[in-house]
Amino acid sequence: MICRKLKIGSGRISFEWRRLQPVGVSPSKEQNPQAEACATKPPKKGFMNILVLNAGSSSLKFQIIATDLDRIRQDKDVRLLRGEVERIGAEAVVTVQKGDGAKQTLTSSLKDISGALDFILRWAASPDSGVSEIQSIGDIHAVGHRVVHGGESFTDSVLITDKVLNGIENCIDLAPLHNPTNLRGIRAMRELLGPQIPQVAVFDTAFHHSLAEHSYLYAIPYHLYLRYRIRRYGFHGISHRYMAYRYRTIRKLSREQTHIVSLHLGNGCSAAAIRGGRSVDTSMGMTPLEGLVMGTRSGDVDPAVLGFIAAKEGLSIHEVETMLNKQSGLLGISGLTHDMRVLQDEVREHDDRRAKLAVNMFCYRARKYIGAFLAAMGGADAIVFTGGIGENSPGVRAGICEGLEWAGLSLDVEKNKKTIGVEGMISSENCRLAAYVIPTDEELLIARDTARCILGEANPQ
Repeated sequence: MICRKLKIGSGRISFEWRRLQPVGVSPSKEQNPQAEACATKPPKKGFMNILVLNAGSSSLKFQIIATDLDRIRQDKDVRLLRGEVERIGAEAVVTVQKGDGAKQTLTSSLKDISGALDFILRWAASPDSGVSEIQSIGDIHAVGHRVVHGGESFTDSVLITDKVLNGIENCIDLAPLHNPTNLRGIRAMRELLGPQIPQVAVFDTAFHHSLAEHSYLYAIPYHLYLRYRIRRYGFHGISHRYMAYRYRTIRKLSREQTHIVSLHLGNGCSAAAIRGGRSVDTSMGMTPLEGLVMGTRSGDVDPAVLGFIAAKEGLSIHEVETMLNKQSGLLGISGLTHDMRVLQDEVREHDDRRAKLAVNMFCYRARKYIGAFLAAMGGADAIVFTGGIGENSPGVRAGICEGLEWAGLSLDVEKNKKTIGVEGMISSENCRLAAYVIPTDEELLIARDTARCILGEANPQ
């Protein structure tokens, strides 16, 4: 295997190449694309400016984070820049925010993901960005990508090689809307920065690979799993992993002492049962459609509903799946919007029945999953909220926690009201089951995984 050895210092990276034998690869892993990951341990001094990318079909979120192994251990990574590109394919809007909080909005005609990435790189390296650490494109030392689906092949973050790219391609059937976009971002960065700049894939499904067989299998003929790998994979894994990490940091616990139910609540929503710091169950399944009520996704439905709707409405199964993904959830129930803030305003100002119904269904389904997960994992120490709704909606948090007194949870009303977009405990003191708000930071974990993977250190889950 060819592997790059890094020399890091004075904010610069250089590379030399040498042929390595795989290290610590068991026979069962020899066919796994992860076996291509770099196993050397180059010098661990200096730092890397890591570009973190989360590519969507018409949008792109990005950050530049300066980190190394020492900064990771001390929790002193430096965020140099963050931003988002929206409306790629037209007159795009680029919103950027420097590490000091200063914001800027730019516009440019960007026809595709490659054009958007070229724009970001050139702007970041220009004097206009005001980021002194990035004087040229050469000051970007590595790239970390969020990749939605790793199937059963990828159980950890990996250095991207041609074999890894093929593995991500093989997962397209499992994530046809996401993996192709992720691949385009990876290939565009290769063209823009050259193949010598290391890139790392961080998989949204990887955290849930600790699920036991009885948890991830569907009760369908077993040969269908063997033939097509039809199973529950789970998503939002980077976010759930971050919540578990921050929770144990706040509480000064070890990973083995981390027992929580985490709720990522945004336009997409999922819950995870985390015991001993590892995911033991999660609400999303083979696709992100299963589980909680979401902005436009239905969550759990009787599978027979698809055929029934198809027959009654004269639709194909694909058209019904599109309806469940894009026209259901909060939008479908309310008939108004998928935006929880607007629905809550409608309830307060007009007592709108269907808006209230949508909010109540959202809270009920989340509470139902909490109860199920508490049973499945033999109890937990805390419920943790994150995501746009989880971090910013005290009303929704209160609605979800209502009726969980039996489990030992009691919210502190004032703490809950004041905890908006910030980290904090929102339950009463000395509750048997606590509740926390922890704003997610997936980009930080992607940057850290990128550094660890390149520098040959295992990624802790």
